[in-house]
Amino acid sequence: MDVLIVGAGAMGRWFGAAIDARIAFADIDRDAAAAAAESVGGDSADLEGETAYDVVCLAVPMTHVTDAISEQAGRARRAIVDVSGVMEPAIAAMKRHAPALERVSLHPLFAPERAPGSIAVVRDRSGPVTDELLARLEARGNGLLETTAAEHDEAMETVQAATHAAVLSFALAAESVPEGFETPIYEGLRRLAGQVTGGTPRVYADIQTTFDGADAVADAAAEIAAADADELEALYREAAGTWHAGIGDRRDDEIGGDSE
Repeated sequence: MDVLIVGAGAMGRWFGAAIDARIAFADIDRDAAAAAAESVGGDSADLEGETAYDVVCLAVPMTHVTDAISEQAGRARRAIVDVSGVMEPAIAAMKRHAPALERVSLHPLFAPERAPGSIAVVRDRSGPVTDELLARLEARGNGLLETTAAEHDEAMETVQAATHAAVLSFALAAESVPEGFETPIYEGLRRLAGQVTGGTPRVYADIQTTFDGADAVADAAAEIAAADADELEALYREAAGTWHAGIGDRRDDEIGGDSE
């Protein structure tokens, strides 16, 4: 099986290393494509070339995936897949530009350096080629989470957009505190802030551009900031009810009181 991976970033390199196939990389940055190819023992290809491959994989930023599919789908003989992280527009573009091919959208729910992990999978038009690709990913220790494009993209509003907005808001709002004043909750948020801010800014910006979720975090924070004591207690119980079944009816000492 020969596979063209369009996009020589970290996710494209991860995919190339994980599927055990004959790999070629194409990227707007030719040096990046050459380096990615060398890392997996593959070849580099012309981004605007006409050579066809059994599989074309789009490993481009989610804000560019539909354009990339329209430009590269004609180079796929049997299957087209993507690992961009947004599924509804990717699947729609695949249907439009590759109606006769196998079509699968993948979203590894981990950073490449933390592989293996869970991979969200939408099999829009499955077949022997994509089944084999998925089997190879499983053989690497990854778990496949079968889903739909709509379910995935709705989940990412909370899992990514809202979560990142909350952590980045804390990172921006928090001030330095003297050593020794840390609480477990603060320490946990500080670790998360360090993890998020150690990533690639454009990736986080693309997620916010693509998925709703940040506005809900901002609205909730504004409501908390404006609340009086009774209103804040009600908001706390509302949040507790979301995360702990029946927690609003428990005594404070049953849920840890005011300890952190």
